[in-house]
Amino acid sequence: MSDNRLLAADGTPLKRKLAQSLFRTKLRTFGLVCPLLALILSAFVIPIVFMLSASVYDDRYASLMPKSTIVMSEWDGTSPVTEEMAAAMVADLVVAKKEKTIGRVANRVNREFSGATSLFKSTARAAKKFEPPYLEALEQKDKKWQNIEMWQAIKVASKTYTLGYVANAVDMRVNSTGGFEAQDELRQIHVTLFIRTIEISFIVTVACLLLGYPVAYLMANLPNRTANLLLILVLMPFWTSLLVRTTAWIAMLQSQGVMNDLFVVFGLATDDDRFSLIYNKTGTLIAMTHIMLPFMIMPLFSVMKTISPAYVRAAKSMGATNWTAFWRVYFPQSIPGIGAGSLLVFILAIGYYITPALVGGQDGQMISNIIDFHMRRSLNWNLAAALGLVLLVFVLFFFWIYDRVVGIDNMKLG
Repeated sequence: MSDNRLLAADGTPLKRKLAQSLFRTKLRTFGLVCPLLALILSAFVIPIVFMLSASVYDDRYASLMPKSTIVMSEWDGTSPVTEEMAAAMVADLVVAKKEKTIGRVANRVNREFSGATSLFKSTARAAKKFEPPYLEALEQKDKKWQNIEMWQAIKVASKTYTLGYVANAVDMRVNSTGGFEAQDELRQIHVTLFIRTIEISFIVTVACLLLGYPVAYLMANLPNRTANLLLILVLMPFWTSLLVRTTAWIAMLQSQGVMNDLFVVFGLATDDDRFSLIYNKTGTLIAMTHIMLPFMIMPLFSVMKTISPAYVRAAKSMGATNWTAFWRVYFPQSIPGIGAGSLLVFILAIGYYITPALVGGQDGQMISNIIDFHMRRSLNWNLAAALGLVLLVFVLFFFWIYDRVVGIDNMKLG
């Protein structure tokens, strides 16, 4: 007898009845998780997508200066400036001054050409009195209008969708023809900061692994009472504010702090020649390693706790030394914990902000501090979004490398 002829108590085919029951179960499950999904979308996914979109979208100039935008789109970026371009520019400047939007326009162009803010504002105040020929009137007002680079910057700024901010994030710039070229050497800082960020994150990850592995090993192999005491000591930093912990390192690492006093006592330094441990990369590494250490210990401990001591005892019973038994039997089983802890620490460190801001000084600043600078002080949110986008690409790249080398399937938390 086929399945289609099997009937439920109400006469409905059993296959259809099971499908309806499964659908109702899935619908009920979706209804339970729907509030959580809505929260994640509204508070996490949508804001991130909206922010990252600012790295390639900027319609300030195009929406506020429509006439010159149309004319600039038809200009090749290399031929001489025409009277039509000048006339459209003057007409837009008059409207922008009247509607009090000239500041936003000037700020947008200034992203591409330094000094454009004062030029646009001063020209807009006098634009109403200009008479043809408008190109000559602009040049008489300010000689910067004779500079073709200014008009090229306007052409770049007039594009609604642009890779200019992303290019700036990697020390490049988009020219008027749409090509990429290197920024001036004095403005090439972002690549250096990205390299420093990756370097600091890698060193912190390795330091946390070297310091955290023995602690996790002890916690996993000591009696429960002693292991619980160590676990409390490991978790204790989480009960203290991150700001307080970082400030404590400032007191300990300064020239007259506890660490330098100990170095003087043990003869590692003289009272007149103390170590510089703060407001540099060294201070950032020390403070971040301390703060990130629990994030390495906990995944290691959770994996090591599942490793049976019988494996090591069996290896020793077959003639293996303590080191051989550990390296050939115990360590390979702890690799999933190493992978999980290293990935967690590295991803957290690469976007860290508070500790480098407080103890890093100039040499210990990371890319997150520059993102904060553009968000709160320079108000260049587009460049901040572009830096965030590049940082996200870096994180996804390292995640891909980890998956290829170690494998996500091998990552365990216990």
